[in-house]
Amino acid sequence: MPKPVVPEEKRRRRRPTRSGTVLSEGLIVDTALRMLAEHGSAGLTARRLGLALDADPSTLYRYFRGMDDLTLAIGDALIGRALEGWEPTGEWRADLRAVGARIHAAYVAHPHAAVLTTSRVTGRANELAADETVLDILRTAGFPLPDTVRLYHAFIDQTLAFAALDAASLTLPSASLRADEEKWRSTYARLPRTTHPRIAEAAPLLARQMVTSAYPTALELLLEAAEARLAAGPRSAPRAPRPAPPPSP
Repeated sequence: MPKPVVPEEKRRRRRPTRSGTVLSEGLIVDTALRMLAEHGSAGLTARRLGLALDADPSTLYRYFRGMDDLTLAIGDALIGRALEGWEPTGEWRADLRAVGARIHAAYVAHPHAAVLTTSRVTGRANELAADETVLDILRTAGFPLPDTVRLYHAFIDQTLAFAALDAASLTLPSASLRADEEKWRSTYARLPRTTHPRIAEAAPLLARQMVTSAYPTALELLLEAAEARLAAGPRSAPRAPRPAPPPSP
């Protein structure tokens, strides 16, 4: 059974670490993010984190129930960083575009952390605030509740999916990433029109496009579809089929 997390007010009264640092949840998360950037997910352990903080690893369990709980806190921190300082404009497309771009950028800035956390549901304050923001943008724009939920689902999953995809490529060794990108010029661009006419036709554009993130394009397509759905107005209920006439006597 996991140990209970010590309440925040009791944590603050703890003595500093050996180096004089006063631990906090924020400091632990920031240190974990730095370790992920430097060593990848395999390098993030309670023992190594304790060494980086100059604290006994068991101290971490006063703040988190375990490493999985810390992982959720890392994901929530990235969402918090994404929305820090953002203010709505009142124009729903611009606001959704900005929120999506900020969340995507925050994860991609920490690729190893993104790979760990994009598939998780934290239930923490920053995630809840982001979800409330997106739902409010859509409802205020006039979307009916069922459409709002569907669009929210598509918007947030698309954002996180592209963040995970783009982040995963950034966790590759540099040589592997360059080799993958070079394939568009070394392989695709050299395919003959006789066997691959469509790839040959598109090869110059593919070489430029495929080494960038498709998220901005995907986001615009989602926004365009949402705007068309809003302009179409409420959906009418499907007409019930007419009952079959009684059989002839």
